[in-house]
Amino acid sequence: MASVSFRDVRKNFGSTPVLHGVSVDIEDGQFVVLVGPSGCGKSTLLRMLAGLENISGGEIAISDRVVNTVPPKDRDIAMVFQNYALYPHMTVFQNMAFSLKLAGAPKEVMEQEVQKASKILGLDQLLHRYPRQLSGGQRQRVAMGRAIVRNPQVFLFDEPLSNLDAKLRVQMRAEIKDLHQRLNVTTVYVTHDQIEAMTMADKIVVMNHGRIEQAGTPLELYDRPANIFVAGFIGSPAMNMLAGRISQGAFVDASGTRWPLPSGHRAKDGAEVIYGIRPEHLRLDPDGIAARVHVVEPTGSETQVLMRVGEATLMGAFRERVTAKRGEALPVSPDPALVHLFDKTTGQRL
Repeated sequence: MASVSFRDVRKNFGSTPVLHGVSVDIEDGQFVVLVGPSGCGKSTLLRMLAGLENISGGEIAISDRVVNTVPPKDRDIAMVFQNYALYPHMTVFQNMAFSLKLAGAPKEVMEQEVQKASKILGLDQLLHRYPRQLSGGQRQRVAMGRAIVRNPQVFLFDEPLSNLDAKLRVQMRAEIKDLHQRLNVTTVYVTHDQIEAMTMADKIVVMNHGRIEQAGTPLELYDRPANIFVAGFIGSPAMNMLAGRISQGAFVDASGTRWPLPSGHRAKDGAEVIYGIRPEHLRLDPDGIAARVHVVEPTGSETQVLMRVGEATLMGAFRERVTAKRGEALPVSPDPALVHLFDKTTGQRL
């Protein structure tokens, strides 16, 4: 096992910079998820760690060994790709054993390592099948098994679940997390899906435009987002954000509606701010603010309601069964202790 360090890592494609001095530490045995929108640089950073992209500046270290110029095969890492990358003419056993065969491992070692990995992944009955005879989830397990048999210091996953259907993605999320807990190998996982990041990671690194916006545990990012970007990216449905100002102990939005403030806030009277409240932190309250219902979406476990207060659009997620119809007024209140305030100019948390 190993720690991983990125130190002021930069990447240019020609004259275009795509990574602007990324620095982050990954502890030995930690499961770290790089998350962000398409084009943010997360996959490029992963490929640089794997040795598949050259580094334009900075250092990448695995177990205190700088690997900037070390060939991929000598970095002691294993990568699981988005499209599985299995050899179609090889059986499951042959696919899983291929890296060991290239390394010149004895046949009995290949047998032992493949059998051990196949039992962990529930593939022991499928070793003689070909990839075309497998489901998407089974192919992904084979790709994971091929990585496991190498006993690497670091596992790398590049959006491995994006080709699976929704139900299978949920199942595979649990399987990958369970696998990590059993093997305890340092893992770097790339995804654009913040639900994957929240449910799987020990540490999340949120990236945007080639920079790190915030790094921390899932609940740190959920409870105390550093800025508007992180606040809007982490959490589903996304956080509601209202523009307005602080006035006489309350937040006043563009329609003149007054909203309660969290105790101990640092915003000065008259300051222009963004007022953030998550949909699940709105509650039905007979004495609350009248919101006009637009769309009601029952999901079973909760009811999501799209509403308007003045010209502002809000999403509420209520445990109660909401029966309000379009156009009706629904009184809601935020929990002041769970309100977030951001500077309107810089977007940073206040």
